[in-house]
Amino acid sequence: MAKLQIFITKFFCKNDFVFPIAMWLLSRVVIWITMLLVAPNLPSAPDGLSSLGWGIFDAWDSVHYRAIATTGYEFVDDGKQHNLAFFPLYPFSVRMLMNVGLPFEVAGLLINNLAFLAALYFLYLWLKSYYGMRIARWGTVVLSWYPSAMFTGVVYTEGLYLFLSTAALRAFDQKQYGWTAVWGALATATRPTGMAMVPAFAIAAWQQRRSFMAYIAGLATATGVILFSVYCAFRFQDPLAFIVAQRGWRPSFGFDWQGWFHMLMKIVLGSQNWQWGWVKPESGLINDPWHPLLFILVVGGGYCLYHFRQYLNAKMIYGYYSSVLFLLLIAPEDFLNRLLNVSMVVGGGYSLWNCRSKLTPVTLIYGCCGIGLLLASGGTISLSRLAYGIVPLSIAMGMLLSRYPRQGYFVLGLFITLLARIAVGFAQEQWVG
Repeated sequence: MAKLQIFITKFFCKNDFVFPIAMWLLSRVVIWITMLLVAPNLPSAPDGLSSLGWGIFDAWDSVHYRAIATTGYEFVDDGKQHNLAFFPLYPFSVRMLMNVGLPFEVAGLLINNLAFLAALYFLYLWLKSYYGMRIARWGTVVLSWYPSAMFTGVVYTEGLYLFLSTAALRAFDQKQYGWTAVWGALATATRPTGMAMVPAFAIAAWQQRRSFMAYIAGLATATGVILFSVYCAFRFQDPLAFIVAQRGWRPSFGFDWQGWFHMLMKIVLGSQNWQWGWVKPESGLINDPWHPLLFILVVGGGYCLYHFRQYLNAKMIYGYYSSVLFLLLIAPEDFLNRLLNVSMVVGGGYSLWNCRSKLTPVTLIYGCCGIGLLLASGGTISLSRLAYGIVPLSIAMGMLLSRYPRQGYFVLGLFITLLARIAVGFAQEQWVG
């Protein structure tokens, strides 16, 4: 039995074909079982929610992709939300599959999930060639199981953009400039954050003293967004209409320091205490005394756990971990959204800085440019999901966790718990942006 376990472990971890597909398949199983079997049978499920049909994977942004794929873009400069804010490659690809007879939901799911599988393969092989197998495995694990990976299992663009951006970055590191231009151009036609690759390639080429072709490839990456701009000029008589359309989703550009301050305060003090004050005027009682108390206990307990780790036994450590997981399972949805926004941007940024000497220049620069673009976007909505699409953050977090595998397994358990929790929220049509 022991020899069989050793054989399975070696085969599972060291086979270049098995590990990425295993992470992909297991994460799909968790997402889909949670959405199809668990979410409809919970007491919180809305009336009429059924696990039958593909509609459970089609919500929120999927509605806009459906409209683009079926009727095309619409836009009026009136400050309202219009689907021109969404880039064209994903709905265009969905439309191609719909033309051969597939329903919208099936086409969207196929593209997103298969592209995510390709992203995991490109990431795994890229990291293995530059950093070794341990970091390749941990980077793949983080990308597969981070809670926002739920959006790679529904009708969204996450899987496609991660595939194209990862392929472009890998091609640049390998000096395959033709593929860099192709993958990069497709990436900038998929998501706005793809535009962060253009300066990243230029700066990395200058820093590494690359050839003239590296600069050409970096500039060619902008082809996707340039073609979209040309389309806007002909269709809406404004080449920057897709940027103007962002105002309906993010009213102002620049760092939203007030939004960040409110988000942090609501995490620490609780939404009710921050929004309505500490004391209820009619009763004189504290609005929500448990939230700040639990926050202090979790943070203080984590500090004590780290500071006195050499004096603690395994039962105490696992007991603390179990308590944290339980609290996250019962936490309100809006609290989880804020927590994930902060943890992905701040935690990912810290991981980038901590691992800056180990990362390749283009990986580090694109990660920094991507975070800068998100912080300058003028809002805090969906930051966790958008930051998850910046693959260097997952690489840096995987590199960091590879140094501390015991803590890494706890973080993995935390990821899986939150992934299932977000899948339930999405299936029940709650906002989990």
